[in-house]
Amino acid sequence: MSEDTIVPAQDVADGAAAETPETAPSAGGSKHDHLVAEGDAAGDYLERLLDILDFDGDIDLDVEGERAVVSIIGEGDIERLVGDRGEVLDALQELTRLAAMAETGHRSRLMLDIAGYRARRRTELRELGQATAEKVLESGEAVRLTPMNPFERKIVHDAVGAVDGVESSSEGEEPRRRVVVSPVS
Repeated sequence: MSEDTIVPAQDVADGAAAETPETAPSAGGSKHDHLVAEGDAAGDYLERLLDILDFDGDIDLDVEGERAVVSIIGEGDIERLVGDRGEVLDALQELTRLAAMAETGHRSRLMLDIAGYRARRRTELRELGQATAEKVLESGEAVRLTPMNPFERKIVHDAVGAVDGVESSSEGEEPRRRVVVSPVS
């Protein structure tokens, strides 16, 4: 974002920063270029944060589909940035999205992973979704899973969707929203 571009603080906090001609996706670059710029801004923010916290970690930037993916790779203390059930990681992801948005002028959907937590969790959730779907097929009874965040629920819904004869839905209100797996009616 150029120094001339001013984004009102409230717009940044709401995630609704107005795009200016120089920051709009159609202005001088592809969607991929803008995702790379978003990843670079996030990487710079995270480098500064790691320095402040005195943590050692390498930053890996990638683009997967329509999303910038930023990973912090390291050993030991870096795992503390994940927190209990990924709660610290989720908070850091939101802060990083805000920092990237402030830099680029675009709403950020970047995904942050630390020490491979999200990759491991994705595998666990796929297995949970498939095992639950099979259990529902055998018993004919619906199963309600423990509350999950939207990232986790999506993975379970996708895994259940790959099994014929069962369906999934979400019920409840955040942060207690959960997946329900049922036989197809």
